[in-house]
Amino acid sequence: MKGKDDTLLVEVFTGSPWEAEITKGLLESSGIEAIVKDGIMGTLAPYISPEVAILVNEDDYESATEIIKSQERNRELEKEKEGEVDLELE
Repeated sequence: MKGKDDTLLVEVFTGSPWEAEITKGLLESSGIEAIVKDGIMGTLAPYISPEVAILVNEDDYESATEIIKSQERNRELEKEKEGEVDLELE
């Protein structure tokens, strides 16, 4: 993470390696630098390290958590819509 060497890194997400990569991409597309902690071990041996974490600069914590919460809300809405479609088809 460039330019902010004196800033504390904080955890904003934990999950599977693939969920973490998606979340990292989401944050980076919003202009927030993010890193995957334990990412190599989770990729090489997911049975040893099934969960990895996403870290961001402390200054970006609020924005990052809001982006992640928004994404989670969108996923829940999609699941609800899928359920409504399934009911209509029956």
